[in-house]
Amino acid sequence: MSTVTDSTAVAKTDNIAVNPGSKLDKDAFMKLLLVELQYQDPTSPMDSDKMLTQTSQLAALETQENTNKMMEKLASQMGNSMNMYAISAIGKMASIGFNAVSLEETGSAKFEVYFENEIHSGKLLIKDKEDKLVRTVELEAGKKGVLSFEWDGTNDLGQTVEKGYYSVTAEYLDSDLKQQTTQFGIYPVESVRIDKGEALIKLGSSYVPLEYVKEFF
Repeated sequence: MSTVTDSTAVAKTDNIAVNPGSKLDKDAFMKLLLVELQYQDPTSPMDSDKMLTQTSQLAALETQENTNKMMEKLASQMGNSMNMYAISAIGKMASIGFNAVSLEETGSAKFEVYFENEIHSGKLLIKDKEDKLVRTVELEAGKKGVLSFEWDGTNDLGQTVEKGYYSVTAEYLDSDLKQQTTQFGIYPVESVRIDKGEALIKLGSSYVPLEYVKEFF
């Protein structure tokens, strides 16, 4: 009779201890502890050290759970804060931190440059990594805003240059005949789009992650 009772107890204990997710939260841990106490041998109860150890484990598990929840909440709040920061940048200027475009093996490079003032006359200057002038492009009068360019990868002599990074700047006179300069990589923030919780900043005709922007001013 004793054997049957013990087997049933073991079966019940196994039943309660089943955890399909292979994870123990604080509730599952408490259930296991209560089952262990329920079916312990009355003639040899759990010693106080073991009980203290298990309750300490329960406390640690609960603390870890609370910490995880707080971290998730903090991450969510930080995400919302960053999104609000991105939205507040609308109307400001943004810099991606460099003014170089990449010339690929295909031999061409497409890029955009922002002109705050209307162009009267001027030139787009493409230079190599040694700051030597490679290509000069005449700017079209009457244009302003974000302008698109496509460089075929040749220099002013019509020779194909090596692939790599080339800086792009512009020097021009505006409609008031005042000298102006600009460069690739600086654009006004026109709008912000939230995609899957991430703020994307519109620079030129493209949306880029907030982390791509090095400075707002």
